[in-house]
Amino acid sequence: MRTISLLLLVALAATAESHRGSHSRRGKRELLVRSKRRWVLSTLEVTEEDPGPYPKKISQMFNDKTDQTRNHKFKISGMGVTEDPLGVFSIDEKDGTVFAHKPIDREAHSLFHIKFDILDKDTDETIDKELAFDVEIKDINDNPPQFFRPQITASVKENMPEGYLPVQLQATDRDQQNTTNSEITIRVIEQNPKEPKIEVDQIDGRMAQLTFNGCFDYDKEKNYKIVVEAKDHGKLPLSSTAVITLKIVDTNTHLPTFKDKAYHGEVLEMVTSENVLRVAVEDKDTPKTPGWRAKYFFIKGNEEGNYKIETDPNTNEGILSVIKGKDFERTTLTTLQIGVENEEPIFVCKNKATNGAGTPPPANSVNITMKVIDVNDPPEFEKDVVDVYQKEEEEPGKVLFTPKVHDVDSDISRIRYELLDDPADWVTIDKKTGQIISSKKMDRESSFVDGNSIYKILIGAIDDGEPPATGTCTVLVHLGDINDNVPRLVSNDVIMCGNQVEKVMVTANDSDAHPFSGPFVFSLGDDDETLKQLWKLDPALGEECGLVSLKPLAYGVYSVPLVIQDQQSVLGHETVEVTVCDCGEEEVCRGKLPLSSSLGSPGIGLILAGLLLFLLLLLLFMCDCGGKEFKHMPMVQDEGNQTLIKYNQEGGGSECKAEPTLLLTPTHNVVVTDGLKQGTMQANSNMASLGRQHQRETFRSHGELGMYSTWATNRTNTYQGSSSRYQRSMSMRSNQHIADHIDRRMYMIDGNHADHPTYQPYEYAYEGQGSKCQSLDQLSFSNLGDDFQFLDDLGPKFKTLGGICKGGVVSEGVVVA
Repeated sequence: MRTISLLLLVALAATAESHRGSHSRRGKRELLVRSKRRWVLSTLEVTEEDPGPYPKKISQMFNDKTDQTRNHKFKISGMGVTEDPLGVFSIDEKDGTVFAHKPIDREAHSLFHIKFDILDKDTDETIDKELAFDVEIKDINDNPPQFFRPQITASVKENMPEGYLPVQLQATDRDQQNTTNSEITIRVIEQNPKEPKIEVDQIDGRMAQLTFNGCFDYDKEKNYKIVVEAKDHGKLPLSSTAVITLKIVDTNTHLPTFKDKAYHGEVLEMVTSENVLRVAVEDKDTPKTPGWRAKYFFIKGNEEGNYKIETDPNTNEGILSVIKGKDFERTTLTTLQIGVENEEPIFVCKNKATNGAGTPPPANSVNITMKVIDVNDPPEFEKDVVDVYQKEEEEPGKVLFTPKVHDVDSDISRIRYELLDDPADWVTIDKKTGQIISSKKMDRESSFVDGNSIYKILIGAIDDGEPPATGTCTVLVHLGDINDNVPRLVSNDVIMCGNQVEKVMVTANDSDAHPFSGPFVFSLGDDDETLKQLWKLDPALGEECGLVSLKPLAYGVYSVPLVIQDQQSVLGHETVEVTVCDCGEEEVCRGKLPLSSSLGSPGIGLILAGLLLFLLLLLLFMCDCGGKEFKHMPMVQDEGNQTLIKYNQEGGGSECKAEPTLLLTPTHNVVVTDGLKQGTMQANSNMASLGRQHQRETFRSHGELGMYSTWATNRTNTYQGSSSRYQRSMSMRSNQHIADHIDRRMYMIDGNHADHPTYQPYEYAYEGQGSKCQSLDQLSFSNLGDDFQFLDDLGPKFKTLGGICKGGVVSEGVVVA
């Protein structure tokens, strides 16, 4: 077969060459030289899984070079010889016989590529060109078809219409493709139970899908087992099987039915109630599934919407409730017809339907008879909500409302009235007639009045039934406004960013309604020229005004009085505090910047110069004092107190804290700015503190010194720095100076202002309680003077100090200057 194939290829090549141009043939004719065929290959036929015996001759090689030399050998290489799989083929070096040594699996190796060579036996040089060709393995039917999934489980709903099932089958065969050995047929060979009939629809040579005719019945069969076969078409056919398990899922194939044919219930008149009656149903479908859960609905009898029916999710019962009371005088018995169905629509198999159309049966229904029981009806007001109009701040005692009621069950004359809600306690009610009378003035701006100027009152009418019933009525009092509120500022504090703007807006508000409120007219509240030089209002009409500074202002707080006038000329006096400050990006005052300093080049130069000077002085001192010795000066325990005179200790001051005496120069009203706060101060020639000076004319002393001889004032200033304290003592030793000082103060207190005739002291009606401290009458000072004779001889410990002060001390040849 192989030889015939090669001859055919040569013939085809020759035929193609013959169609070329005749000129080309003539040109080449002289060049053609007839040569003999060099390689002769006998037919190679290798069958898959050949049983042998082995080694088995499969072919023999010939080459015309063997005629020229007897000293040659044959050699093969490639797959099955020198490449995997090894040990499959070999050749006899002498005569070129090719042998197979073991069976070959075509599914593992369907093609072998082999190379043939003829060599010189002595030199191993090739005698002729290499011959290479492919050896194909002849297929046999040794592989059965295999399913991709030999075990399949699928769920199928009971109400699935006939046709395709959700099961797909796939099979494959390893034998050579497009041959009878790999052609597959899939079919059902076993089914249990038998109905409905399940078959296979084969889509192509590898794929198929299950189909069925009829309907599943969950109540009869819940599981199906189907065995399918895949079989090839080889000479000896091979096959395999797969098992499919179908699990039927229950759906709604049974209608719910009521357990009882009729139901009866009772309900109180005009009463709403939950769960007044329960109705039960039966359903053969699987519990807790959509095909089992019931849905109840009214067919007739509930046209007015008095009832509702719901499903209990646990018991599947219908719960009947009253959502709107029934009037016994109008209705005593009510018949309700209700129906029931499932959440999932009912499924009816067409093949099982009596008429063959598969029409579902009607829903089951039942009648419920409800009896209305008469109860004591409450009194009914003619109107549930009544509007009453009243001006605010009217005198109490006015009748606001007289109700009208009727009661079908009770005597009107026996009804009593109660005030159920009066949040501001502004009204009273007559218990017999129900008249509502104002008891206090009503304020429209009260927090008990809503945004629509309405004050709400709730009254009740109570009958004498068993049990007593109460009817209610809401009285809405519409309060008319009067102009009883003055305009006020929304905020009395504003910020003016001095570094950004010169104007701030001030907003006013009036609690009254139109026309007793804005727009307002703004004006400055003082005729002071100084104020007018600083501020102006622009605009001065509207809900807000602009406060404009007329000149640059120092940072601080300024008080600006304003007069605000509403549309009815009612005035409001307000003061706005304007904080002028430096602002950042927002309208917020910046905090004080921290104090900081930087050392420039001059400062550094001074420091370096000081250091150099210090080093120079130190060097000079060391040169001058070289070789000299200083003796240690003994220190005594009493040295280092930094004082020469130790006065008598008078102990702590008085426990009472006297108010400070203020001696101020009288002035007019002025505007004072301290950089942080600004305001107007009233300063008078006679200050309140001066009136209390009469109580301090004398001084009391704890010592035994004489009066007014010497006024010694010990003043101690304490500075804490580097953990040290310094005390210094000051003394006023001039009696004449003290006397002059006291006379001048007493003269001013007595009101004899000869030096200031223009300003007279202002006498206040009440100066407040005087100081509770003890009088200073007993305070006295020594008039004997200080005796400084003890300074003439201070003892040996001060000799050295005295010598230093006088110019120098000579000690052991060393002069201390």
